[in-house]
Amino acid sequence: MSFYDRADAGRRLAALLTQYRRRPDVVVLALPRGGVAVGFEVATALEVPLDVFLVRKLGVPFQPELAMGAIASGGTRVLNPLVTDALAIAPEVLESVIAREQDELERRERVYRQGRPKLDVKGKTAILVDDGIATGSTMRAAVLALREQGVKEIVVAVPVAPQSALAELGSLADELVCVLEPSEFLAIGEWYQDFSQLTDEDVNELLRQAAQPAAKAG
Repeated sequence: MSFYDRADAGRRLAALLTQYRRRPDVVVLALPRGGVAVGFEVATALEVPLDVFLVRKLGVPFQPELAMGAIASGGTRVLNPLVTDALAIAPEVLESVIAREQDELERRERVYRQGRPKLDVKGKTAILVDDGIATGSTMRAAVLALREQGVKEIVVAVPVAPQSALAELGSLADELVCVLEPSEFLAIGEWYQDFSQLTDEDVNELLRQAAQPAAKAG
């Protein structure tokens, strides 16, 4: 069992989220790039607003794959003292990494937002969407960062994820929604027939289309 592409995955995911349809307190926040294609279908089916939610991992300088924290859209900073303390990360080193990643996050915000204002998530139910979860580190950072922005409820919604990653996220999110939860999992792409990478232009076009109904309604 697999998805044809991200649009197919998004429609099947949306079918599990019908209780959120047309609710004025609901927003869909998608992790670029692949998550935006899934999130677009979810937001369209539920008739709720769509926005991007950017997360940048703060990698340990001498071991970049190891996260010592993350920054996210809205200026949120989440640090992992278990890593920074254990490795004796100097404050100036940490700030240097944060500054570099903040520059990249802001660049991507400009590229993807194209002057559109961020959605106000305070007091809202936020449905965090990606095209899948592998280790869960990025989604975990997104949940922690979003929690600091005053949301009422966080729903993590993805087409596919290993059971182990979902178990770890269960204590952080208010609800987990997943179409496929395979016991054997190697990579997200193996569950898609077409897992072509999206370009920044693809993301911008989907966000532009999603913003049109809201503009007309206003």
